[in-house]
Amino acid sequence: MKKIYHTWQDVESQTQEILHQIFIKDNWRPDYVVGLTRGGLVPANLISQYIGCRMETLKVSLRDGTECESNLWMAEDAFGHEMYEPKNILIVDDINDTGATLNYIREDWMSSCFPKDKRWKEVWGNNVRVACLYDNESSKSKLDVAYSAVTINKADKDVWIVFPWEAWWQK
Repeated sequence: MKKIYHTWQDVESQTQEILHQIFIKDNWRPDYVVGLTRGGLVPANLISQYIGCRMETLKVSLRDGTECESNLWMAEDAFGHEMYEPKNILIVDDINDTGATLNYIREDWMSSCFPKDKRWKEVWGNNVRVACLYDNESSKSKLDVAYSAVTINKADKDVWIVFPWEAWWQK
């Protein structure tokens, strides 16, 4: 498998591309950003700093085991209810590889907050959007990536993306 190494400057440029898509293309503003541990924390922090909104974290670690957080309050924020309007939430990760992480979040939020309500179809893609530096278009994600700097197809060309926070000590 071919490895593609990225620099911090690559990550900054990719994050700027995502910000361009959010602000210029969609004119959309998140109320807060959710960085997925581990890979989504750096780009989520950059985005939240630029926007000037708060950043939360969510641990969904399927590749390295099955350590996953369930945050009902985020699902409630996204869905809204009688007492307050839904919030716009941007979920950020470094790569949407197989789609398993995004599928977990979608299923977890929907099953923990008004699971039978059909309005969830409106929440995903409107109030809740996903940004990834890389989006694998051959993933099995049920949750679309709204913003990505790079689209790849791992079914055609299997590559491993190495981000600077994964290999900084090896240089």
